[in-house]
Amino acid sequence: MLARSHRLTRGSDYKTVVRRGRRCAGSHTVTYTMRGADSAAPRFGFIVSRQVGGAVVRNTVRRRLKAVCAEALPDVGEGRDVVIRALPSAATATFADLRADVTRCLTRRPAS
Repeated sequence: MLARSHRLTRGSDYKTVVRRGRRCAGSHTVTYTMRGADSAAPRFGFIVSRQVGGAVVRNTVRRRLKAVCAEALPDVGEGRDVVIRALPSAATATFADLRADVTRCLTRRPAS
């Protein structure tokens, strides 16, 4: 769903966004956003731990989050890095609930 150019792939990138990025908590997710290179495409990363559920549940939640981010891609500013951490309640959340959590956080004014 998300092209490789729109994904965070290195652990150091995840760590930087989580530690230095702006945090926005929802009922099912926590979203961290950070300004990256201005000319780069927005990049997304996902953290879905075992606390969310078994492998099938975790992969379902991850696929739903990727679909939400693919929908929101045109609205996300250039050069933003985004990491979305799923909370255990995401396992039972509907797609609409996850979309509402993530889009609310992505539409907030980004920090410089």
